Amino acid sequence: MDRTPLRDPKASAIFLKSRLVHLPYEVFACLFLDSRHRVLAFEELFRGTVDAASVYPREVVRACLAHNASAVILAHNHPSGVADPSQADVAITRALSRALELVEVRVLDHLVIGDGEPVSMAQRGLV
Repeated sequence: MDRTPLRDPKASAIFLKSRLVHLPYEVFACLFLDSRHRVLAFEELFRGTVDAASVYPREVVRACLAHNASAVILAHNHPSGVADPSQADVAITRALSRALELVEVRVLDHLVIGDGEPVSMAQRGLV
């Protein structure tokens, strides 16, 4: 993985969109970062159906610890192409933020990938 720091949400969005936009099923993934926001790893953690993927906070915490991440950017795609976050997306983001806070991993953003520009939940004040 490239160890260049991610300086802004646009850089993260471009990378994550390239990985997730083409998939015909929903995928929840994480971009694991060190304390200087350099990329440690990218991992698809959960795969779902055309309109949902089950996400388990315990597994996200485990993956962050396995990568020794200090921060994480969450991401998932909407195969429908509509990138607006659902209420379920907001709820899982809040649950993950609370769980990861306990192990001192910062959630920097949760990007929802669709056909157009990815939606940054941080920019919408949802993270």
